[in-house]
Amino acid sequence: MGCFRRVAGIAGICIALAVMTAEVRAEDSFYKGKRLTVLVNYAPGGSTDAEARVFVRHIGRVLEGQPRVILQNMEGAGGFVGAKYVGEVAPRDGTLAGYLTATAFLAALEPERFKVDFKSYEFIGIQAGTSINFVRTDVPPGMKEPADLLNAKGLVVGSLAPDSPKGVRIRLGFDLLGLSYKFISGYRSGGAAKLALERGEINVYGETPPSYFSIIEPGLIKSGTAIPVYMDSNFDGRDFFIPDSAKGSPVAPFHEFYRKVKGQLPSGQLWEAYKGMVAPDGTATRVIVLPPGAPQAAVLALRDALIRLNSDKAYAEEAQKAFGFVPVWRAESDNNVVAARAIRLDAATRTFLHDYIKNPPK
Repeated sequence: MGCFRRVAGIAGICIALAVMTAEVRAEDSFYKGKRLTVLVNYAPGGSTDAEARVFVRHIGRVLEGQPRVILQNMEGAGGFVGAKYVGEVAPRDGTLAGYLTATAFLAALEPERFKVDFKSYEFIGIQAGTSINFVRTDVPPGMKEPADLLNAKGLVVGSLAPDSPKGVRIRLGFDLLGLSYKFISGYRSGGAAKLALERGEINVYGETPPSYFSIIEPGLIKSGTAIPVYMDSNFDGRDFFIPDSAKGSPVAPFHEFYRKVKGQLPSGQLWEAYKGMVAPDGTATRVIVLPPGAPQAAVLALRDALIRLNSDKAYAEEAQKAFGFVPVWRAESDNNVVAARAIRLDAATRTFLHDYIKNPPK
């Protein structure tokens, strides 16, 4: 009888292991036979779209099950439309993922615009970032080096939307520097803003390092049409840092540029607002998300795929060739916690920025 019990026990363990193995295999092959749509919250032609297109060409190859992967653009309201769609309309079955830029700041600034709390999304990948800001060299009296910005006349800053983080950061930086400027928003993408700068409609704009190094530097900078002045500072709530995409760049972060031309670090309400907004935006500039409630098998499969993509040679070669930078995604199990910590603004900063955004210079 004892022997029978031992045999039965061993058999039970084997059956349990077989079930667990089948479950693991089911998770590993979650995407087998499926189609994954990657939704970009900006129009074609900008830096988010450029990075996402390279991502789409490779993620299906390293994702277990090797599904077909397609890209969909859904621009509008400075990125809000696409970001909200992921949580409010998209299927929650793991077949649509958002490839979003600037949404962390927008959710921290205006959480009430999201019917579904952005912090409740499943954060598959997180990428820190910044913008490198540049000015046309023909701005009077002539821009030859970054410090010339302090004497500039007739500055016109371009932005995708009034509350676009890049545009707001430039405004805050220019106000801290005491510059006079006009502000024009409403461009559908970074590509449209670049054309506006080339036409002379605007003369100041900022781009993420991948777009800057692959498009702006070989074109506008090398031709002498524009010069870089500073990159936006990154601040994690305690310390300043340089994101991977900008490491090695000769362009100084804003706080260092300010100290060089003013002799000290910035201070005051504008500076606190600047640091407050770059904390969510700089920490989670780009995110890859699934809708809340998406199957954990999809979450795990996509995170595993991102980890593989981070060291994938073919992806790295195309990314380096396309925009001079290989994106490295944070794809950890605590991503949701990290994102929730980043997506916040204290009440005083939120109130100040609301009023500030509503009153741009004319």
